[in-house]
Amino acid sequence: MDRLIIFDTTLRDGEQSPGASMTKEEKVRIAKQLEKMRVDVIEAGFAAASPGDFEAVQAVASAIKDSTVCSLARAQAGDIQKAGDAIKPAAHGRIHTFIATSPIHMQHKLRMQPDQVLAAAVDAVKFARTLTDDVEFSAEDAVRSEIDFLCRVFEAVIDAGAKTINVPDTVGYSIPDLWAERFKTLIERVPNADKVVWSTHCHNDLGMAVANSLAAVRAGARQVECTINGLGERAGNASLEEIVMAVRTRKDVFNVATGIDATQIVPASKLVSTITGYPVQPNKAVVGANAFAHESGIHQDGVLKHRETYEIMRAQDVGWHTNKLTLGKLSGRNAFKTRLSELGIELEGEVALNAAFKKFKELADKKSEIFDDDLHALVSDEAVTPEVEHFQLVSITAHTETGEEPFAKVTIAEDHKEKHAESRGAGPVDATFSAIESIAHSDAELLLYSVNNVTQGTDSQGEVTVRLSKGGRIVNGIGADTDIVVASAKAYVNALNKLAGAQKLNPQLSP
Repeated sequence: MDRLIIFDTTLRDGEQSPGASMTKEEKVRIAKQLEKMRVDVIEAGFAAASPGDFEAVQAVASAIKDSTVCSLARAQAGDIQKAGDAIKPAAHGRIHTFIATSPIHMQHKLRMQPDQVLAAAVDAVKFARTLTDDVEFSAEDAVRSEIDFLCRVFEAVIDAGAKTINVPDTVGYSIPDLWAERFKTLIERVPNADKVVWSTHCHNDLGMAVANSLAAVRAGARQVECTINGLGERAGNASLEEIVMAVRTRKDVFNVATGIDATQIVPASKLVSTITGYPVQPNKAVVGANAFAHESGIHQDGVLKHRETYEIMRAQDVGWHTNKLTLGKLSGRNAFKTRLSELGIELEGEVALNAAFKKFKELADKKSEIFDDDLHALVSDEAVTPEVEHFQLVSITAHTETGEEPFAKVTIAEDHKEKHAESRGAGPVDATFSAIESIAHSDAELLLYSVNNVTQGTDSQGEVTVRLSKGGRIVNGIGADTDIVVASAKAYVNALNKLAGAQKLNPQLSP
């Protein structure tokens, strides 16, 4: 079988989802999980977008040893130089440069003639090759580009030194048979096509990103660009977990194999969901909570008799574990650490372990049964805390009564100085947010308030996502607790700290 290269762009194209911008520390944490999953190429960001994005790409390049670390760059010398500088610490580095090739983009966005675009593409690749041997070129909006012009551009950039040619469906416009035909035509017509790896990058605007990507693989593509949970701009990108498991499950159709450790898929999905604040829908393929659930009596009977009657994959193969009782309030620190390791959760250093264990003990006092998903939520809640907390939730009292207006009292430490406030609202959460805001004075707009139960039962932890917007910046705050009001307060304070904290990472237009 041929090797299918998995190129993950969660940290770059994925963070272009509204509110999904990640801090440097969050990017490094996700990158380490991607490396653990044995992703071939990690696109860490757009180094020229901002100083913060440059630092994040550089930090990922320094932390990752096995995967190739890539930075995106427009076909401009300044962008390419920034990308080259950012990936210098990487054991394996790649520059991914792009320029638009469709008539609509060249005319209205670039305001360039085709020959000018061709020259810029060649110059970009040549310059990138002076900084690294591994250069990828993308023709933005290739789906709406003229095939003759694409062939000219690709032939020229291959001669200039590009090792990977990416053909993006930037706007999610194609359908599988036409996308496959485009790849076949390009590979047949470009004279030096055999010197490069052909790559596909598909968006999901018509719900066909995965289908289009797989069609391209059957037509000769040997790299797929995708994201965890299908995260990405607008309707998202092709979903990594669906691509990997489709190729693995249908070996009779796809004569390719990936190097992915599929057992790390669910942990990666949970991590990305928590950090970005984008929950995974229950019926999402592979990683959704219902992906291996069977409600129908006929299905249940068939699975009990022989799993393959209704399951084409094993839940364990993608990282799902039985949601069993694992630990209790009498469990020790070593047992806690061991169980985290079994779940693929790694904490860096004794300080992080001690903080997580303390939270575990606090949770065990509230909740008699601690499940694996509780541990995921507990550790994720700890991990999303910014390095510098401008605001800290000290205490909260919320009251609601039939026929009475709910109210809340909060104590917030602002730069370690405690402040108190109380407020009324339409409900206890509304009152809590109003009280916190009377201290913070952020004037941020609340774009999203979302609650998801971590496990079953009325004593389940609630995981709350709060999305705030201010001055063009959008951030997500995450909080988890058995008390929804407390979880909501944690999430709101977490979002405020992100607004007050690290410099914004500016995601840019995807190829």
